Amino acid sequence: MKKIRKAVCSCVLNRLEKINLSGKLLVMQIFCVILPIFITDAVIIGIAVTGERQLVRKDMENTAGVVKYLISDHVNSAALFARNIYSNRYVNEFISQNFASELDYYNSQMEFIRDSLYPISMHVGFNGAVIYADNKGIVNGGYFNRISMAEGKDWYKRLMEGNSDVIVDVEYAQKGDACTRKFFLAQKMDYYNKGKGRDVLYVEMDYSGIWRQIVSGNYKSKVYVCDGDAVLFSNDGKGGLLMPFDSFEAKSGREDAVTSLLNLYGSEYVIYVLPPETTVLDKVRDKLPWILLLAGLNIFLPYAFMKLMNQSITRRIFALRNAFGAVKEDQLSLIPEISGKDEISELMESYNVMAQRMNLLIQTVFKDRLYRQEMDIARQKAELLALRSQINPHFLFNALESIRMHSVLKQEDETADMVEKLALMQRQNVEWGDFVTVKEETDFILAYLELQKYRFGEKLSYVIDINEECMDYRVPKLTLVTFVENACVHGVENRPGVGWIFLRGRHEKENRRIVFEIEDTGNGMEENVCREIQERMNNVTLDMIKESTHIGILNAALRLKMAERDAVTFTVESEQNVGTIVTILIGRG
Repeated sequence: MKKIRKAVCSCVLNRLEKINLSGKLLVMQIFCVILPIFITDAVIIGIAVTGERQLVRKDMENTAGVVKYLISDHVNSAALFARNIYSNRYVNEFISQNFASELDYYNSQMEFIRDSLYPISMHVGFNGAVIYADNKGIVNGGYFNRISMAEGKDWYKRLMEGNSDVIVDVEYAQKGDACTRKFFLAQKMDYYNKGKGRDVLYVEMDYSGIWRQIVSGNYKSKVYVCDGDAVLFSNDGKGGLLMPFDSFEAKSGREDAVTSLLNLYGSEYVIYVLPPETTVLDKVRDKLPWILLLAGLNIFLPYAFMKLMNQSITRRIFALRNAFGAVKEDQLSLIPEISGKDEISELMESYNVMAQRMNLLIQTVFKDRLYRQEMDIARQKAELLALRSQINPHFLFNALESIRMHSVLKQEDETADMVEKLALMQRQNVEWGDFVTVKEETDFILAYLELQKYRFGEKLSYVIDINEECMDYRVPKLTLVTFVENACVHGVENRPGVGWIFLRGRHEKENRRIVFEIEDTGNGMEENVCREIQERMNNVTLDMIKESTHIGILNAALRLKMAERDAVTFTVESEQNVGTIVTILIGRG
């Protein structure tokens, strides 16, 4: 473990040593100030957000519990009422007695109502209660109906076919002239003939009352009490007593909702509590200006202070570095202004003392030696200039000019013209630099071809056709003329009859390249020789030239490739007894 720690420290130190002082201070600021503050603020905000989410979750769970208790209380009240009616001897005797006629039933019913508290209890906290009795003497209406009024309904079948004596259910059913939502409890009336009776007590709970209590609860979250996908109660402001049940399919898939099961006498309902519309992130967003302000105070103020401290250190260090870098030929530069009273200012003062002593040493010890060296160099330069003047090629130009003048005096005009062109070529060869314009190279080629015409006479003809756009382009000196010379020597010299030399140049703007063509009407070459020459020109090297006996064309090709950074391509086309064309493509196209 100790070795690993030592290796890590060594690696970090090696990397830090490669960073300049300003970078080191910046790294220290980031890792020792900004990053810890940022992490601390992030952790605090994270804890606050998590705590707020937990509070919201707890509030949602409490809301679910309150709604569950509210509905259960209504149902339990209805169940207690139904239990009292279920075991009431007077009620059971009334629905079981025989009635001679409808009038007899009416009189018995009025007597029963007058002598009991049954009608009062039927209206306490409920919308109503009806007993469906298996008694043909009962006339439908009021608090009692014949069993045939309930036998066709789903809830009755479920109660009779189930194992429970009580069920709770909902329905969207007819009530008077309109359809309405109903939340009810049904109780078997078989207290005295257990398991054999078909009589049922139907207690309709106050649906709108339960709804109002949920809405008036002012819960922060949306609450939905559902039977499967049907929304029985909610506080979202939608739905209504006279409207069909809404669907909850879109909301039930939310993972952040709180769910609670509500079991009511065999019926299972689900309470969904959705998160508030104003989330924790919304609250954070509302407080964002304050958060940004605190972040600015925690991060940017330390950054500004560290920036000033950085400048205080690096400014003087850079001044010291520049003083070392500004060493003159015969003395060290002094730091003109030293500020501060810390270690860096002491180092700068020490440097000035050292520089003054070094300057004094240079002045007293090395000055005389430098003076003697300068005198020796001046003497050597003078000797070199004297030698150079002795071999200055201008004496050759003067000699050629003397020959030309003697030829003119003797009226040898042709000889004088040849000497003049030779002198012109020699002067251009001496005075030009490494690169010339195409126009200067063309003038040289023209002078060369004119001299060759003295040699070949009418046997040599030539055409030079170079676009004006190419004239200012710069090429290595004596490259194009080398190809023209080669065409003269190998193309015209050995051919009987008139030989032609064509030099063409054009600027292909669309391909962004310059093309030169040197064509002769000589004897041509065999195809394999032509391919070999083209291969050597395109792949020429300095070693290849050293090993070759004929270097003219290869020398010119190498100089062009070096000048154009290999953006030159050579093509050689030849046909025996017809001639040869050398194409030079300059540019990458």
